[in-house]
Amino acid sequence: MNDSESLLFIEANAEAGYVFDNGAWRAAHGGTRQVFEPATGLLLRKSGIADSEDMRGAIGHAYAAQAGWAAKHPRERSAMLQRCAQWLEHNCGPLALAIARETGGTLAKGQREVKEAAYLCQIAAGLPMQAQGEVLPSTPGRMSIAKRVPHGVIGVISPFNVPLILGIRSVAPAIALGNSVVLKPDPRTPFAGGVVMAEMFRHAGLPAGVFQMLPGDADAGETLVTDDRVPMIAFTGSPAVGRRIGELAGRHLKKVSLELGGANNLVILEDADLDAAASAAAFGAWFHQGQVCMASNRVIVHEQVAEALKQRLVHKANQLRVGDGASPEVALGPLINMRQLERFDGLVRDSVAAGASLDAGGSHEGLFYKPTVLSGVKPGMRSFDEEPFGPVVNLISFRTDDEAVALANNSSGGLAAAVIGRDLARAMAIGERLNAGMIHINDQTVNNDGTNPFGGPGLGGNGTAVGGPADIDQYTRWQWMTIKSEVPKYPF
Repeated sequence: MNDSESLLFIEANAEAGYVFDNGAWRAAHGGTRQVFEPATGLLLRKSGIADSEDMRGAIGHAYAAQAGWAAKHPRERSAMLQRCAQWLEHNCGPLALAIARETGGTLAKGQREVKEAAYLCQIAAGLPMQAQGEVLPSTPGRMSIAKRVPHGVIGVISPFNVPLILGIRSVAPAIALGNSVVLKPDPRTPFAGGVVMAEMFRHAGLPAGVFQMLPGDADAGETLVTDDRVPMIAFTGSPAVGRRIGELAGRHLKKVSLELGGANNLVILEDADLDAAASAAAFGAWFHQGQVCMASNRVIVHEQVAEALKQRLVHKANQLRVGDGASPEVALGPLINMRQLERFDGLVRDSVAAGASLDAGGSHEGLFYKPTVLSGVKPGMRSFDEEPFGPVVNLISFRTDDEAVALANNSSGGLAAAVIGRDLARAMAIGERLNAGMIHINDQTVNNDGTNPFGGPGLGGNGTAVGGPADIDQYTRWQWMTIKSEVPKYPF
């Protein structure tokens, strides 16, 4: 099967509403669900919807396949991930367009997803070739080894907003290190979040059962989280669902990797280049309609330059084109669905009613929400207290550095923070005081290199959830082994 035929095969199985189980596409016991394009409202495809029975069966197949996969030579696992990267790169164009259409993102965002997913596969391909343990000090005549071994079956639950990247960043390293994976992508984005990966692994020759892909609702997710054959869950999504998963996993003594959300703060000092700062703030807040866990939720700006920054952001908001993201001229696409839009619009309206000033945006046509600027935002307003997950710049002014830090840390935690200013020593001193897992100086908050630990305190999740040097720690466990040439004599 050539690559063009392979892509047609993807679409055919997606249209049929299949799930990927034990190396093959099959109908789900849970039935199917229609998937609509956010920009046009047109029917894109059907998605298989797994129920608890589907999930238990898939877990069984993954459990049976894992030991054989872990026994493969590390070079074989590495080569398989390299083939995955090559397949993604070769098919970037059509995959990017399909992802943009399903997620409501721009074409550039779809291209970024595919290219970044290929890069993450390349990084994962290097993991099997790294040292997997160390020799410990011990009694003479005995070798003591601490080695990293796979957990077994890992459950991955991924979100709708950046579905390919946020799924593959857990799936690829977990498989590279000898685990099998059961992936439950968000049923709103089953193609980008799951079908692409299933076909990628099928094309790369991954043995049947090592990767299972089943979109589903809460019942399927709960089955995955509570099944005793799954010792670890990697989840990316909302704090509310993350808490539920943490509770269930705790009862079943499972390891969890939670990457959630919370408040992300961008602090802009009075000595900043305001044109550059406004561009950074606009991108950080409005990229992918603000539906990004690292979005610059709060822009905390010194009062001396607050008005000038606001004017620049209002101008940008009025100039940026909103529309179908598949068009290259569009900067912002639609929100994912009406439920998300209504929640976000309610947050904006409630904040204005509480005293915030609506300086731009605040309206929508269908799912297309205009880039919005709110100023005078304060603690107690929803736009300050909640993660918006929509296209809004919340402007909050400060006088002193201590006040900026206090405002930024007035939350239950978050993933990212940033400081923009010409005085690097001052900017770094402020950054070091911010309660976030990732800090950026002279940049906005939406950043990820793929080689960095990714996570944050509090609502950010449970620390460095995924990425870079954290991957081996996350997706393997320690095992102690001692070796003696003969059995010693004991006094019993």
